[in-house]
Amino acid sequence: MPDGAMLDVAIVGGGPVGACLGALLARGTGGAAGLAVAVLEPRPPAPLAAAAPPEARVVALSRASERVLRQAGAWAGISGPRICPYECMRIWHESVSPASDAVLVFDAADVGEPNLGYIVENRLLQGALLKACTEAGGRLESAPLSALEITASGVSITTPRGVLTARLIVGADGAQSAVRKAAGLTVETRGYAQTAIVANVATAKPHEATAWQRFMKDGTLAFLPLIDGTSSIVWSADDELAVRLLAAPADSFAAELDRASDLALGETRLLTERMPFPLRRLAAQRYVAQRVALTGDAAHVVHPLAGQGVNLGLLDAAALAQLVLSAVARREDPGAVSVLRAYERWRKSEVALMGTAIEAFDRFLAHGAGPLSRLAQQGMSWVNRSQELRRFFIRRALGLSGELPQAAR
Repeated sequence: MPDGAMLDVAIVGGGPVGACLGALLARGTGGAAGLAVAVLEPRPPAPLAAAAPPEARVVALSRASERVLRQAGAWAGISGPRICPYECMRIWHESVSPASDAVLVFDAADVGEPNLGYIVENRLLQGALLKACTEAGGRLESAPLSALEITASGVSITTPRGVLTARLIVGADGAQSAVRKAAGLTVETRGYAQTAIVANVATAKPHEATAWQRFMKDGTLAFLPLIDGTSSIVWSADDELAVRLLAAPADSFAAELDRASDLALGETRLLTERMPFPLRRLAAQRYVAQRVALTGDAAHVVHPLAGQGVNLGLLDAAALAQLVLSAVARREDPGAVSVLRAYERWRKSEVALMGTAIEAFDRFLAHGAGPLSRLAQQGMSWVNRSQELRRFFIRRALGLSGELPQAAR
């Protein structure tokens, strides 16, 4: 594509969601030809050294996400020696022992799947997707967005390196989205008064290719298995507790972690720095405007306790790519509101359903008290005793139900 030519789509933000959208659009799907695409990412990740220890920032990829990543041409760059499949999930409330029959167990074997998903380092995922995008003919601009002008005929994107024009601009630039602000799209936000603490730890007991999660009155703790036998923790702690945990010496933090985990994996030892992430929910009131669409965290941010943030974003990318490619194949303008509203209706309803479920888990299991909380705790036992209910929840976690884009099927 010559410099200065109008792009079909410009994507601001080259994280996993933006890079995935770029790769899908540049490759084309379903018989539709690939489009002229550019991804603006001012800080592309450096490659991971093969012998480097696992990084603490990881994502849990569902089966639906795996399929999308295959369609995007990125899976070969992800599914190497650093990826960790997990076969089970063990979820329990602090009122019961982690070894009791009341623990809710999801096993891939219950639905005939080899695993429930994969734990992948964020940098590995992003790097593989950016590479897939450029290999498909997409253009990577290592520059930030400086200014944006949206007109009836197109968008003009100013960067320190020059000006790009496009028929459609996509905001994949996170919760503080500059594209969303420039387009005048508003959001509803609400703080959880919690901070997610992320770190890698060694455990005395093997993780058994299992994701472990405990609900407590002051937050939620998850252990995600890593390929070298260690675990990545995501401890969503109430802010007052989080301040103490972040300030504590490493050995004191490990002692608090042992208490919070009820020694489900034995004694722990901190391996990395602790990274704090204040938690809040964000929902854009509109996902689209003329020549503008929002994806991923620019459109919605959910609580991390279910590990669905990136998976929701990758499904956004697959749905938007499917609709835009189809529109261009019909010789329609990909930036027209009539085209983009179909994406908004599709994804906004799916995200709302997942967000409501996650809110209920946080309210009634992590922080709840009283009859509704006790009912929710009993519900975990009911699910555990019903093979059909377990299968239902496993299929939701795998991303195999709901209105799926073609790339995720």
